Amino acid sequence: MNVHHLELFYYVAKHGGISAAVRHIPYGIQQPAVSGQMRALEENAGGPLFVRSPFRLTPAGEKLFAHVQPFFAGLDALAAELRDGSKPELRIGASELVLRDHVPTVMQRVRARHPKLRLTMRSGYQTQLEAWLRDGLIDLAIGPVDARAPARLRQLRLAWVPLVLLVHRQWPLKDARDLWAQKQVREPLVGLPATTTVMKNFQRGLKRLGVQWPQAVEATSIELVTCYVANGEGHGVNLAIPGAIEHRDVRVLPLEGFDPMTMGLLWRGEPSEPVRSAVAEIQRYSRATWPDWAIAEEVP
Repeated sequence: MNVHHLELFYYVAKHGGISAAVRHIPYGIQQPAVSGQMRALEENAGGPLFVRSPFRLTPAGEKLFAHVQPFFAGLDALAAELRDGSKPELRIGASELVLRDHVPTVMQRVRARHPKLRLTMRSGYQTQLEAWLRDGLIDLAIGPVDARAPARLRQLRLAWVPLVLLVHRQWPLKDARDLWAQKQVREPLVGLPATTTVMKNFQRGLKRLGVQWPQAVEATSIELVTCYVANGEGHGVNLAIPGAIEHRDVRVLPLEGFDPMTMGLLWRGEPSEPVRSAVAEIQRYSRATWPDWAIAEEVP
């Protein structure tokens, strides 16, 4: 069967007649031409496909329409999808704070080089980001990194971020070192999930001091750690990031002798051009924003 004839038949069947079809066909064609091509299609099909007046499909016409309708009805959506697919895409995963306070500035610079870039963002913590990268759900992760890149991933270190201890302002503690004399701290410990670099570094520091302090509360973001401490849930381990630890009911104490957390970028395989651009701009932004903590490391 002639594909063009099938397309015209689709419009005729959809709109209930040749005259109505001519008004909806998205290109110029006259009614006599449509009528002639419908006769040719019926000859090829071996019988009538529709009754002209009043309009109705024959059983053969109903069968043919059921076959061609999904294809022709879906062409517009397919065309839009193909057009969108030609646009570059960047999928970023990071904490809520990073996505809210830092990524918008970076993306303004990236969009200057990729004006048609489609951006999607997903909030999560360290282990989630790594899993999403491996599963191909995101292209670039911004967050804590270890000394070595996780399996099947590549990384770039950006900055060292010190750990701090958060206590409620009503608590008399003024120096974190006063806790270590207990050897086994009794107050509840609030922090990120135990598998994150922040908590691993903190527990390693406690071990060097010979102190035991099991975690009581796991929070999914550094902002929540601060909120739980402010609510009196216990003492919290957090990062020395002003936007995350400032609260009128919380006192911030330095953690001397504890390894800092390393912020960095993670991606999988050979980076796309949008990923390369984002990596370069994030590194430039990090050096300008935290010059005292910046790590001079080249993109691998």
